[in-house]
Amino acid sequence: MPTPVAIIGATGTMGRLISRLIEASDDFDLVAQLDSRSELSQMIGAAIAVDVTVPAVSPGVVEFAVENGINVLVGTSGWSAERITRLEKIVAGREGAGVVIVPNFSLGSVLATSFAVQAARFFDSIEIIEAHHASKVDSPSGTSVRTAELMGAARGSRGPVTAPHVDQRARGQQVSSIPIHSLRVHGVVARQDVVFGGEGEVLTITHETLAPSAYEAGILVGLRATAGARGVVVGLHRLLGLGADESGAGTSA
Repeated sequence: MPTPVAIIGATGTMGRLISRLIEASDDFDLVAQLDSRSELSQMIGAAIAVDVTVPAVSPGVVEFAVENGINVLVGTSGWSAERITRLEKIVAGREGAGVVIVPNFSLGSVLATSFAVQAARFFDSIEIIEAHHASKVDSPSGTSVRTAELMGAARGSRGPVTAPHVDQRARGQQVSSIPIHSLRVHGVVARQDVVFGGEGEVLTITHETLAPSAYEAGILVGLRATAGARGVVVGLHRLLGLGADESGAGTSA
C-alpha cells in the first residue's frame, strides 16, 4: 500500500517538484498539498509530512507534525545546530517519532561537502562562497552552514580557522569560525565553493546545481528513509551510508 504524504509549501519550486515525483511513484500517495493559507491540520492523516516552506515557518510545521504522530522530511533551510538540538528534545519526548533534515537533496552536493570536511583538517585558511537564485530568502544557505559546522567539528584540536578582518561586514558571516559569503543572483540555481588556502597552494571544492532535476534522486532517498525514521537524522549522507557525518567522526545530529 502506498505511503500517504502531505507537502507543506506545495506551491513553491521544491514543492511542485516533490509533488510530481510522488505522483509518478508507486511507493507514495499525495494526500494533501498545503500552502501559506492552509491550516496545518490538513496534513493529519498523512504518514509523512514534507516541509519545504521558509525558515521562519519550518519549526512550527515540524513540531505540529511530530505532535500529531507524523514523521517529517525537512527540505527547508535554516536548521542550525541550535535549532536541531531543540528539536531533538521535542522528538525524544514522542515515542516512535522521526524527523529527517536534508539541507541539500543533491547527491553531488553531499559528496562535495564530504570532500570539504576531509580537507578541513589540513588547512587553516578556509572560506565559503555560496550563490543561489535571487528569490532565495535566507542567507547563508543551509548547505553552507552545515558544511561550515561539519568542517569546524572535523578540525578538532586544530581549532578555529585563520580569518583576518572579520569585523568588516564585507568579510561575510562566520559559522564555526569560517567566513561565508552569500550571492543572490538571477540566472543561478545553486553553487558552493569551499576555498582552502595553504603555503603556495589553493584548493577549491566546487559544486554547482544546473537544474532542479539534480534533487530528484535525493528526494526519493529521503522519502523512503523518513517513513521508518526514529529520532532526528540530519543530512542525506547518513541515508547514503557515508558515515555518521561527512567527516566520519560522528555527531549526535
